[in-house]
Amino acid sequence: MSAIITTTDAHIFQTYGRFPIAFVRGEGAWLWDDEDKRYLDFLSGIAVCNLGHCHPAVVKAATAQMERLIHVSNFFYTEPQAELARQLTEHCFADRVFFCNSGAEANEAALKLARRYGNAAGGEPRNEIITMQASFHGRTFATLAATGQAKVQEGFAPLMPGFVYVPFNDFDAVRTAVNARTCAVLLEPIQGEGGVNVPAQDYLQRVRELCDQEGLLLIFDEVQVGMGRTGCLFAHEHYGVKPDIMTLAKALGGGLPLGAMLATQSVADYLGPGSHATTFGGNPVATAAGCAVMQELLAGGVLENCCAMGRYLEKKLDGLKNRHSDTVVGVRGKGLILGLELNRSGKQVVDQCLAAGLILNCTADCIIRFVPPLIITQEQIDECCTILDDVLGKLD
Repeated sequence: MSAIITTTDAHIFQTYGRFPIAFVRGEGAWLWDDEDKRYLDFLSGIAVCNLGHCHPAVVKAATAQMERLIHVSNFFYTEPQAELARQLTEHCFADRVFFCNSGAEANEAALKLARRYGNAAGGEPRNEIITMQASFHGRTFATLAATGQAKVQEGFAPLMPGFVYVPFNDFDAVRTAVNARTCAVLLEPIQGEGGVNVPAQDYLQRVRELCDQEGLLLIFDEVQVGMGRTGCLFAHEHYGVKPDIMTLAKALGGGLPLGAMLATQSVADYLGPGSHATTFGGNPVATAAGCAVMQELLAGGVLENCCAMGRYLEKKLDGLKNRHSDTVVGVRGKGLILGLELNRSGKQVVDQCLAAGLILNCTADCIIRFVPPLIITQEQIDECCTILDDVLGKLD
């Protein structure tokens, strides 16, 4: 047994169902364990390492920043934080950015901003938020309550009140749920943890129009599908819709902990000095890495590769569906977040692929989720699908 595994099991909370592998090195789409076995990574730290492991530009930016300045309080200004905020706002709908450390914190900030907005409207407080069934927004008490999955909430009652859940991709359900207390609608443009669920082309547009009619904020959680994952910088760009608030994390820091909540100026005005804060949010090292990520996404051909390789992977998965029709139900997704739906639990598939040197993930019990680095190559996709083909063949 690996000493790393033994020490971990002896001292760390058992909150993760870990595989018995300890990784010590990564490069591009590859990981090596402490026995020097190589693995092809189609999980990317759950859509975190969009540029692959230890991308040279990210390493260079973070290392150089660590040699200059690691941390100061947000009572002061730092160059990397300012620069990343500029780059983000210049390439999306937003005017303002609040930096934090994770997706849950970004969503927590968005929920606070939405309530602040609703409660300031005058008259009866508007502090209820509509979210989607099968959604995932985090594990803090507020984001746990916003998440539309009972299994995530189990054992943590009483949940924070003020959330109403409706089916994803059902506009009529959203419209019916709106009432005098509603202040916002929160959703993922494409659900990741919920099973790689892609909406109808007009769904987000109709929700946007409803929010405009009712004076509601529209919040997009792009923690998993933002930062190039779908082939656009942000997933909502595919649908021609702009939110009032957007949350980012995961791939934003290139592997370092970094989250962000972005909003238009008129909405951002509701959070003034002292209304929200974080000690480490916008850390100089993390935001320096974030600047490198943005530059690579915008100028490094990464988005173009994501689109091309996304189409190629989807075609390969469709081929697997045709060859293994007794096991595979369908293929869905956009760009390089794709799901292979099985008619059984996907755990065995994930386990057998891992033994063969391929890292995949199963979500919603029966969806094999593919979120490889956006720099993935055709040859690496071929290798992934060869391994998967062999594993599926043993199940047929």
